Amino acid sequence: MSSELKFLAFCVEIYKNAKKISGKEAFAIFQKYNVLNYIKNCYGALHTTSSQYIVDNIDEFIKPAI
Repeated sequence: MSSELKFLAFCVEIYKNAKKISGKEAFAIFQKYNVLNYIKNCYGALHTTSSQYIVDNIDEFIKPAI
């Protein structure tokens, strides 16, 4: 498994825990708002940040679409 794929799984996990939702619900949100592609494109910067920053960053990314 590539580092990017592991990081994507990590992001789904920390997001679901932060929002107290299931993995299935978190993945559905990621798919609906194209978060997986966003994380993949920003991997270089995001993988060096804290878990809380990643969750906050994902929320900021999807906010305009909600």
